[in-house]
Amino acid sequence: MSGFQGIWVALVTPFRNGEIDFASLDRLAGSLLDDGVAGLVVCGTTGEAAALSQEEQLAVLDAVLQRVPAQRVIMGLAGNQLSALLDLQREIQRRPLAGLLVPAPYYIRPSQAGLEHFFATLADAAEVPLVLYDIPYRTGVRIERETLRRIVRHPNIQAIKDCAGDAETTMALIADGQVQVLAGEDTQIFNTLCLGGAGAISASAHIRADLYVRLHQRVTAGDLAGARQLHYQLLPWMQAAFAEANPSAIKAALALLGLLEEETRAPLLPCTAATRQQLKEVLARLAR
Repeated sequence: MSGFQGIWVALVTPFRNGEIDFASLDRLAGSLLDDGVAGLVVCGTTGEAAALSQEEQLAVLDAVLQRVPAQRVIMGLAGNQLSALLDLQREIQRRPLAGLLVPAPYYIRPSQAGLEHFFATLADAAEVPLVLYDIPYRTGVRIERETLRRIVRHPNIQAIKDCAGDAETTMALIADGQVQVLAGEDTQIFNTLCLGGAGAISASAHIRADLYVRLHQRVTAGDLAGARQLHYQLLPWMQAAFAEANPSAIKAALALLGLLEEETRAPLLPCTAATRQQLKEVLARLAR
């Protein structure tokens, strides 16, 4: 079993004047490491990977690897053309890293057998562990529970980012013990950890990552009352962080803290003034 325990942050991609802001990316990565996170996930949903060219995605990965130890970096690998994904997988794997985050192919809506074939093909070609990204509301296809249980038996699939919202599937995967289960819905981090999950891949943990790390530590130590207190302390921020399409609100919050420019790539737009005001109020209550 690989080491995907703890709090991993689904990293935003900062922009300035339409280009990747590598200076802000470096500062942000360093700040999150200082807060004790287990690692960073690059070019996932929160990183706006779908709005980046392949060359830009690799540039972001290379920049993060200059700051962050390779064993603490997961790279997103998403698409719906299998041969192109295999080419990109080979290119990414020329670099050292902890793993690849792979969702189901979007738009196509393959059968359950097609999903098994898709993940098995990428897992067979994997030189680093795969983290299956189960997020049906973005891909348009649900991986059924028994299909998931078969897919994760592959030795190269070692964790799952669980965003499907099915508690029984979450519990079944944890009980099976075939993969490490990482909460992918931030308000479910506490629940998943208490059920025996390994950790989380969190977008909202950009803000007060130290509290997320402490929450994980308290559950691990058996201090459920202390962990529950942290969960409710963080809950208003978790809810505000997804008030608009991710990562608009998270980028706005980071901009309010002076960590980057509040800039997204179209068709994703910056958040509204009303959301920005809500974020100011929530962040004031979370100030160090």
